Amino acid sequence: MRRATLLLSAALALVVTAGLASAKDSVTIGMVLEPPGLDPTAAPAAAIGEVVHYNIFEGLTKINEDFSVTPLLADSWTFSPDLKTLTFKLKPGVKFQDGEPFSSKDVAFSFERFGAKDSTNKDKGFFASIEKVETPDPATVVLHFKEPSFEALFHLGMNTAVILDEKSAATEATAPVGTGPYKLGAWTKGASITLDKWDGYRDPGKIPLAHATFRFISDPSAATAAMLAGDVDAFPRFANVQALDQFKSDPRFAVLVGGTEGKTILAMNNKKKPLDDLKVRQAISYAIDRKAVVDGAMNGLGAPIGSHLTPNDPGYVDLTNVYPHDPEKAKALLKEAGVKAPLDLTLVLPPPPYARQGGEIVAAELADVGINAKIQNVEWAQWLSGVYKEHNYDLTIISHVEPLDIGIYANPNYYYQYDSPAFQEIYKKITTAANLEAYKAALGEAQKQLAADAVNAYLFQLPNVTVANASVQGLWKNAPIFVNDLSEMKWK
Repeated sequence: MRRATLLLSAALALVVTAGLASAKDSVTIGMVLEPPGLDPTAAPAAAIGEVVHYNIFEGLTKINEDFSVTPLLADSWTFSPDLKTLTFKLKPGVKFQDGEPFSSKDVAFSFERFGAKDSTNKDKGFFASIEKVETPDPATVVLHFKEPSFEALFHLGMNTAVILDEKSAATEATAPVGTGPYKLGAWTKGASITLDKWDGYRDPGKIPLAHATFRFISDPSAATAAMLAGDVDAFPRFANVQALDQFKSDPRFAVLVGGTEGKTILAMNNKKKPLDDLKVRQAISYAIDRKAVVDGAMNGLGAPIGSHLTPNDPGYVDLTNVYPHDPEKAKALLKEAGVKAPLDLTLVLPPPPYARQGGEIVAAELADVGINAKIQNVEWAQWLSGVYKEHNYDLTIISHVEPLDIGIYANPNYYYQYDSPAFQEIYKKITTAANLEAYKAALGEAQKQLAADAVNAYLFQLPNVTVANASVQGLWKNAPIFVNDLSEMKWK
């Protein structure tokens, strides 16, 4: 009897030991798009930040799920009364993953690099607004702005503002070196990226996961199958919204639906004939039924928008009534512009389902008013090179997910090729606002100018839809920026 008891105890011990050995210290996260590189300061793809921001790279400040801004590499900051001088005290004892100490010189190097003439940083305009960076000692950075910079702390929390080590800056896209809790483990092109916990992180005890794998699954049906099979533990920005009901009814899964800063738009090439004619752009805006697009492409999820802000933003103005769905008005405007039907245009669609499925609906709506939108489905790299860099397109559907990025319209070389001195003057009011009320008022002016000029046809706010194993904790419901902050994730 005693022998049987001992054998049973040993068996139980083996079970317990096996259970402990298989305790989850890793997570697999699904992503729709693969990043083209891993340096968020040199390329615009939001997928880069989804992998590296807060994980490999860190900035002076951190934007949280509730839109609040808190210190990250900074310990504290002080703004001058005129909002033109911002002084940071840096966190002590921080090192880069190559062993180099982090100091004020790294901040100065990074910000000067991001604002340089040859910079490809998406937020280059913000960094160019910094007149001078002072480093009185290794733990202090003083930013002197040319004008009051009401948005500075928010800009410094975005992935475009992460701090680089000068020694590794040139190779960050393929061999990233940051100050964050994770290092690049492996990158299998076309399939996945694995990050491994960095033992040299300043506070390793607060990082629960040892490994994270990001799997790239662009096909919505394949994403659903991977979740159901348990091959993926969490899928933020889950694209197959038509499949949500089966996950909601399955206790193995949690479904979170929140908001993002994603402004989903039908972008137009404003310098390409006949889109350089305001009446043609207005006709396209009147041709679009936003509700039909949201219902058909997003299963009813997503708030309609009428300009380049979301309902979450300060100063948001609801301008959806400026261009209500009115096919007859669209036809009349095309006739006034001297356009003979059918008008042939290209509609370039990147991989996300909101673009591909939404594009089919938009093309049908344009056909109703005499516009033949020929669909061209492209991969993400093709979209970045052909549309974003070379401006080789008529129309495209894309979601701009960066917060408070209305300043892109002040750049006439941006891929919309919108060159409006009136808007540029309004944007100066935004960047020099001395208080919240002045800032919101200027944002209101900017939104109205974009609507009046029909720069793009504005569709809907992209929802943040996450499907996950019910035991995964620390996922964001709302997404003011697109990140997967591994330091907050753990298993129940």
